[in-house]
Amino acid sequence: MSPPRPWSMALKNVGGRDRTLRAILAVALAVVAIGALRKGRRRRGTLAAIGAVGLAINAVTCFCGLNAALGIDTTEE
Repeated sequence: MSPPRPWSMALKNVGGRDRTLRAILAVALAVVAIGALRKGRRRRGTLAAIGAVGLAINAVTCFCGLNAALGIDTTEE
């Protein structure tokens, strides 16, 4: 059995351009969400906000569950 990993060494599979692109898309979706919510488009605003939060979490933590499931690792890019 392997020893537990400290948080700083947790599995990372998002890096390089992929991480930057996710951060940029998170900001863009946040802007769309704010604009949609101001116009009363609650469904569009909520979906955009959820997408923004998801992409921002991926960019900050450098981990994506879908990448892990598909065996994709972009940390070396």
